[in-house]
Amino acid sequence: MVLLKSKEIRAMRPDDLMAKFKEINDELMHERGVAAMGGAPASPGRLRALRTEVARIHTIMREIELAKAVKAGPRPAMEAKAKAEPKKTPMPKTKKPVAKRPTKEEKK
Repeated sequence: MVLLKSKEIRAMRPDDLMAKFKEINDELMHERGVAAMGGAPASPGRLRALRTEVARIHTIMREIELAKAVKAGPRPAMEAKAKAEPKKTPMPKTKKPVAKRPTKEEKK
């Protein structure tokens, strides 16, 4: 497995990126399974590298998703809802009455 740099990941098409993500995620699950069964991993640093790679791809996929959302602009339904609902003010906190314990004199 070759570690990909962020620049290489960003250059990939979305289909290729998703396929690579699934491939690395499957490989990570396999390595975790081997470790859980008590087997010694062939390369101890491989688990960490795979986790890092999955996180890097997931982060870049999220960046792409957010960039598309920004280009599309806010959703009309969200704007209409925000205009229709007035802002709610929080209720003031009131102290609850505390029951008094009877004193020794009152108990008699």
